[in-house]
Amino acid sequence: ARDETETLQNLYNLLEAKGFEARLEGVALLLELCKNSPKLIATNIAQIFDYFVLRVADSHKKAKQMVLDVLAEIIPILKDALNLVIVLLVEGITKNLSSKDPRVHAA
Repeated sequence: ARDETETLQNLYNLLEAKGFEARLEGVALLLELCKNSPKLIATNIAQIFDYFVLRVADSHKKAKQMVLDVLAEIIPILKDALNLVIVLLVEGITKNLSSKDPRVHAA
């Protein structure tokens, strides 16, 4: 339990970091945790996605694109667990539909 708490705190810190490289690390860590510990993510999904959704609207285009790509990968992994955060995700994703960056818009 302590390891899980430390892992989640590390994830939160990375997702809200000032530097975009650290935020990218956080997104990569979330993907890794979804693949290796989906129950941990599902159990804490509301808290995790409070941080993750901020990255959907990230000011850095590369970070935003990575978030959208990772989101596409984790949807099939988390499936029903996403029901708790779907409205939050849809709001964040919708804002990207008007992106002038074609890669962000496509993602």
